[in-house]
Amino acid sequence: MTTVIETHALTKYYGESLGIIDLDLAVEQGEVFGFLGPNGAGKSTTIRTLLNFLHPTRGSGTVLGLDIASGSLAIKRRTGYLPGDLALYDQMTARELFIYFANLRKQNTTAMVKTLADRFDLDLDRKIKDYSTGNRQKVGLVNAFMHEPELLILDEPTGGLDPLMQLQFQYLVEETKAQGRTIFLSSHILSEIDRVADRVGIVRDGRLVAVDTLDAFKSAAHSVVSLRFASPVSPEPFLACEGVVSVAARDAESMLVVTVTGSIDPVIKTAARYEVVSISTGSGELEEVFLSYYSGDVDAR
Repeated sequence: MTTVIETHALTKYYGESLGIIDLDLAVEQGEVFGFLGPNGAGKSTTIRTLLNFLHPTRGSGTVLGLDIASGSLAIKRRTGYLPGDLALYDQMTARELFIYFANLRKQNTTAMVKTLADRFDLDLDRKIKDYSTGNRQKVGLVNAFMHEPELLILDEPTGGLDPLMQLQFQYLVEETKAQGRTIFLSSHILSEIDRVADRVGIVRDGRLVAVDTLDAFKSAAHSVVSLRFASPVSPEPFLACEGVVSVAARDAESMLVVTVTGSIDPVIKTAARYEVVSISTGSGELEEVFLSYYSGDVDAR
């Protein structure tokens, strides 16, 4: 598998202030890589350094097999970029803006612009200064996707979008991935990453503290299984089940609330030994897993 983004000990300081430090990152072709972290964690600094808008203090990196400094122009030709601090030419219409950037790239993007504008319900002939925040974000998304680049680097891409447009964005990401293209998606919103990403990197205080698949993160999340029995049942057999963190007895042990890490199958099979009145399960507490990295409650991997 081809590595599209790769860094080695990539570090950026702003004077004495830390941006990112010793970032070792690898993003593979055709995957959606979620870059997750709280505001100020170093996500935008990473992106700007990868695109040579910022020069690293030390370390190295490649994008699309090209050095991030010497190959910067070629990288930008092959990349679609949506910055987190989107700035636009307010006196232009969206159509004029897209024509301007298409001419810079020497590409005809008319058909794709129409397709994307229809999809995001964007009026191409209004001046950008008259757009709402959400419509300005749509302009940024169309501009990033319209030339069908090999790599998309998107910084907080759904900011200002309503739920329907967020759903359209998710569909677009899925379709882009299906075409074998790569998406690097930076966000501080867990739900956005959860819906579209294959792998996730978590950054905190400028350091990459964890990288794994979403399934692996979810396997570390807790599920809650509530079991109501026809008669009292001892918690002991459930405490012996693989993955069980705790068992709380209620209603004179006729109800057990079992907290589980990973599969709940051993708990269900144990419950089947008894007369079960009802079973309910709570969703895995994936958010708590991620927040533990945000707050520093777990060791960096």
